[in-house]
Amino acid sequence: MDDTDRRILHLLQRDASLTADALGRALGLSASQAGRRRARLEGTGVVRATVVRLDPAQLGLDVQAFVQVQMTSHAPVRARAFLQLLEAEPRVASVWTMTGEADYLLRVWCRDLSSLNDLVHRVLLPHDAVARVQSQIVMDQPKRDSPLPV
Repeated sequence: MDDTDRRILHLLQRDASLTADALGRALGLSASQAGRRRARLEGTGVVRATVVRLDPAQLGLDVQAFVQVQMTSHAPVRARAFLQLLEAEPRVASVWTMTGEADYLLRVWCRDLSSLNDLVHRVLLPHDAVARVQSQIVMDQPKRDSPLPV
């Protein structure tokens, strides 16, 4: 990966809809050169997906929270069942495994506090592998998710 590839990645992280022509103009390359480089970055898996970022507020998702989950058991069968539950739950946007007291950190989006309460008390806590759930409601996000430093 050279500096031109890094510049392509930088541009695509800000606007994944850029055409080969637009990339070429921004980089001083022909559209075909820029297109081939982009295709190579996609083919090697450096660019994993082209996605659209939606505005949660305009979709009625007014509550963002981070939910820490501590497990009672780390048995593989129970852990897989818990991860399947999370995969099937549309309010759970991201899941991380953690060191420390919490085993998982979930980023969730809910319409309102009632929906967050439902997620915690009727989905997460009843699972037999879950010992404890702690949530932190996001008040504001002064720095939005930003591109990776390439």
